[in-house]
Amino acid sequence: MNFKRVVITGLGALTPIGNNVSEYWEALLNGVSGASPITHFDPEHFKTKFACELKNFNVLDYMDNREARKMDPCSHYALISTKEAFLDSGLDTKKVDLNRAGVIFGTGIGGFTSITESVACFLESDRIPRFNPFFIPKVLGDLIPGFISIHYGFKGPNYITSSACASAANAIVDAYHFIKMGKCDVVISGGSEACIVETAVGGFNAMHALSTRNDDPTHASRPFDVNRDGFVMGEGAATVILEELEHAKARGAKIYAEIIGVGLTADAYHITAPHPDGSGAINSMNMAIQDAQLTIFDIDHINTHGTSTPIGDVSECKAIETLFGDQAYNMVINSTKSMTGHLLGAAPAIESVATILALKNGIIPPTINLVEKDPQILDWNFVANKSLKRDIRTALSNSFGFGGHNVTLLFKKFE
Repeated sequence: MNFKRVVITGLGALTPIGNNVSEYWEALLNGVSGASPITHFDPEHFKTKFACELKNFNVLDYMDNREARKMDPCSHYALISTKEAFLDSGLDTKKVDLNRAGVIFGTGIGGFTSITESVACFLESDRIPRFNPFFIPKVLGDLIPGFISIHYGFKGPNYITSSACASAANAIVDAYHFIKMGKCDVVISGGSEACIVETAVGGFNAMHALSTRNDDPTHASRPFDVNRDGFVMGEGAATVILEELEHAKARGAKIYAEIIGVGLTADAYHITAPHPDGSGAINSMNMAIQDAQLTIFDIDHINTHGTSTPIGDVSECKAIETLFGDQAYNMVINSTKSMTGHLLGAAPAIESVATILALKNGIIPPTINLVEKDPQILDWNFVANKSLKRDIRTALSNSFGFGGHNVTLLFKKFE
C-alpha cells in the first residue's frame, strides 16, 4: 500500500505560561514556571493550594457570552487553541474537501468544571433539580471536537480519545493514521483540559499524587530531582493541524515538522502506577522507532512524560536506559512539565507543540528545578535549568496515562 506522509502545518496553544504559541515558546525557553496559588476556588482546606492556572485569561476576549455559556471551559480552551492553529495553517475551508477533513481531540476528564459546579448547586439548593439546559452538552467530552467541527464545517472523522494523561497523544495517533491511510487530507487534533476544580484537586490529593510544596510553588514541579514530591496540576489546550504532505505542498503551506512514527502499548500492570521496569514505555518507544523504520541511534531528543512523581520518573528513565543503552548519553532529554505543570489529557498536545518547535528552531527547552538529580537516574543531558541550542533531526514525545496507557509520538525535522 502507498502510505501518505503526514506533516504539521498549524500550531495553537493556550497554556499556564503563555496564551498563544509565541508566548508559550518564549516562556519555555526562558524557564518560566506557571505554578502559583489557586484562584479558581478557595483551597484553604486542601493539602495542595497551588496549580498551573491560565494567566490573564478571559474567555469573553475570544467569544461572546451567548456562545461561551453553552460550553465547559474545556471546550473554550480547545476552540481558542484551534482558532490560532487554523489561522496559522493558512487553510481555506472553501478550498478543502470538507468530507476529507476531520477533528479528533483528546481529554482525560472533559467537562469536570461543569459537573462539579452543577452537582454542588444541586446539593446546596434543597436537592431541587434545576439544571442548566446546557448541562449535558457542557459535560460531554465529545462536544469538544463537535464544537470545532461545527465551527469549521469539517465532516470527516469526529470524536474524542480518552486515555487519561495520554489522551491527546491518542488523538494525534488516530489523526496520523487517517491521513497516512489516505482517508483524510487534513485533521485538527490536540487536547484540552480544565481540571483545576475542587473535585480533581481533592481526588488527586487523596491519591497522594500532587506536590504539596505550598511554600514554594514555582519550584514544586521538579522532574528527575531527588526532592520531587508529586506533580503540579495544569490547565489549557493545544492544537496541531495534521495534513497530507502533497496536499500541504499544493497550497504552499509552511511545514513545521513531519510525524513519522507512533507507538501504543499497555502496561497491563496497575491502574495508576507504571510498571517498575518501564516495559510498556520501552515497547511504546520501540514501536514508534520501528514504525518510522529507524533505529535507536537515529533519535536525538526525548520530551519525556516526566511528571515529577517519585515512581513515574524513575520508571520512564529505566525504560530509556533499557532501550537506548549508551545512546541515551548522546541524546537531549527534558520535561517541559517542569514549567507548565501536568495538563492531564491535554499534556501530550502542548508537549507536541514544544517538541515540534524544538525541531524547527534547534533549541531544546530546559527541565527547570533540577538541582540534585535522583541517584537512581543516570547522568544524561536533561537540559537542566537552561535551554540548549542544538540541531536535532528526530524527537520522541512520551505520554503515559492511568490504566497503563503508553503512547509515543516520533517527529522529524522537515527539510
